[in-house]
Amino acid sequence: MEKDVDGRDKPDHDGSARNVWIMSYLELAGLQKRYGASIAVDEVSLSVAKGESVALLGPSGCGKTTTLRMLAGLIAPDRGTIRVDGTEITRLPAHKRNMGYVFQSYALFPHLSVARNVAFGLEERGVARAEIARQVAEGLAMVQLGHLGERRPRELSGGQQQRVALARALVIRPSVLLLDESLSNLDAKLRDAMRHEIRSIQRSLGITTLFVTHDQVEALTMCDRIAVMNRGRIAQIGTAEDIYERPATRFVAEFVGRMNALPATRDGDGKVLLWGGRQQLAAPLEGAFDLFVRPQRMRIVAPSETVGETNLRVAGRVLRSVFVGDHVEVLVEGAGGQLTVEMPSGTALPAEGDEVAVIWPTADSLAFAREAA
Repeated sequence: MEKDVDGRDKPDHDGSARNVWIMSYLELAGLQKRYGASIAVDEVSLSVAKGESVALLGPSGCGKTTTLRMLAGLIAPDRGTIRVDGTEITRLPAHKRNMGYVFQSYALFPHLSVARNVAFGLEERGVARAEIARQVAEGLAMVQLGHLGERRPRELSGGQQQRVALARALVIRPSVLLLDESLSNLDAKLRDAMRHEIRSIQRSLGITTLFVTHDQVEALTMCDRIAVMNRGRIAQIGTAEDIYERPATRFVAEFVGRMNALPATRDGDGKVLLWGGRQQLAAPLEGAFDLFVRPQRMRIVAPSETVGETNLRVAGRVLRSVFVGDHVEVLVEGAGGQLTVEMPSGTALPAEGDEVAVIWPTADSLAFAREAA
């Protein structure tokens, strides 16, 4: 197991450092999907507990949507198995999987009313008309749209259309709810509101949910665990705190949240050369590596200020400061490149061109091997 700079255990890539055992309800085992010579999904395995919400988080092209579509039955895997509640459904047709799917585009029928859109899945299943009416009314009430049942989708706002799509997915009482970038078409304020609303509904219903997103805030706030994907594989699985505070790989450290990467070299005396200064640092790596530190964990002090043994320090010059609402981003340049420090708004700021020292607790550093150029 890898160590951080203070010698603590870093989690394995599957987030198993805590030895948390998941009673699997949804299980993906060794899923693979190729398109010609390209591997879109490469041996993805994932266990999700009943009632748990898990995010597939990653950049475009990492394989997260392909994984979701294989789970839904919209794409056949080349290899691997899918089980729900112990039953294998790998080759089962999509309409027999009892999955609720909310597409990025919502995929509402424009010629049908809101109520008929929500009723569609129930009608396909042959539910009695009276029961359909009751369940549609319950579904629309759940998403607070009971008064808009006769409207057409074009008469709704983006947020209302998203709620209709969610109600349509939920009224069939799916075994698993699948959300595919379903908030990406909303403006920032509405996206924030819908994050909390969907999470509240998911928890109240206790429905097992898999949520695909490239948005870190969505993943961190809406899900019990996060599976970070890169190049068709899962790089790390863990809670939001695990992923953010204890990234297992360089990719996860760079992708989730913001990080400064400071080039460092361990010399023959066991000291670390960091931005031109020698530091006492119990880094587990030999030779050249990078030290990762989050901008909000750093502070700017006067060059003459002394720091304790539990802190690291580099010297630099302020290039510029940018106001970003609740904080100010201060860009500092030094012997090893540039780094960003986040300072609370309203605090005294150094002027552009000022010589400063940047300090941070040693425990807030993570060391990763230098990538080949």
